[in-house]
Amino acid sequence: MMDSTLSMATKKSPLARLMAYPLVQIVLGMVLTFAAVPLVMGLASQLVDKPYRILWPQLLAALLVWCGYRFYVRHIEKRQPTELAMPGMAGELGRGLLFGAGLVALTFGVLAALGVYQFSGVNALSVLLLLPLAELVLVGMAEEMMFRGILFGVTARALGNKAAIVISSLVFALAHLPNAGFSLLAIIALVAYGVLQAALYMKTRRLWVCIGTHIGWNYCVGQVFSSTVSGHAATDGLLRGELAGNAVLTGGAFGVEGSLVTVLLIGAVAAYLLRLAFASAPGTSRD
Repeated sequence: MMDSTLSMATKKSPLARLMAYPLVQIVLGMVLTFAAVPLVMGLASQLVDKPYRILWPQLLAALLVWCGYRFYVRHIEKRQPTELAMPGMAGELGRGLLFGAGLVALTFGVLAALGVYQFSGVNALSVLLLLPLAELVLVGMAEEMMFRGILFGVTARALGNKAAIVISSLVFALAHLPNAGFSLLAIIALVAYGVLQAALYMKTRRLWVCIGTHIGWNYCVGQVFSSTVSGHAATDGLLRGELAGNAVLTGGAFGVEGSLVTVLLIGAVAAYLLRLAFASAPGTSRD
């Protein structure tokens, strides 16, 4: 009688068993994390005139993305979201921003040395240079929580780190497929960037540094070097310059992220970080 009662108490409900499947967790996590973005942006565009839709819709959506991810982790994965804990956040974001900016500076430095990035001057400093940060914060948070926090995290627990790196990086790259100028080199560069971010996450087990790196990269490409970001049209940034020449080097319509130079540089940095990540985290046989 006691054994029967214990068996009934420990038996999982059909819903609990369903929630235990990795694919179900990934889909639920993606929905709960990202759902606020189209909802907030759609409502803002319908209810608020354009001049009053500056900064706050993106920042509100970013806050809700953060809440949605934490809700998913607590109630679906049933653990504490330590990867988004607030202690240490500022320092990790700062290091990520500097790392992302450094990668961009190195990339454009090589492109300038090869003669395909032509620098022509410096624009006046303006507060307008900071306005894109709200959107970039939203993009950085949403993409890192979905692709590293959820897709990499769930897949790593189910299949091991190596499979998680491959799957999360490939899906991250293919998510940019609708962007203008998407190419084979762009796929390879984005996969390499996905590997780099996965390695950072493996090494630190924190998302803030990944978010900072993502924001730093996107901001510096567009707002410092005035270049196209993942197929989105270039705007006037701090530096006046343009990419001109062979599309293999410039990245063509997709921008610098479709350049062979970016593939090689990001690939080398990703390989180095991946080696450090595996060396510092002795794992299971599936790692």
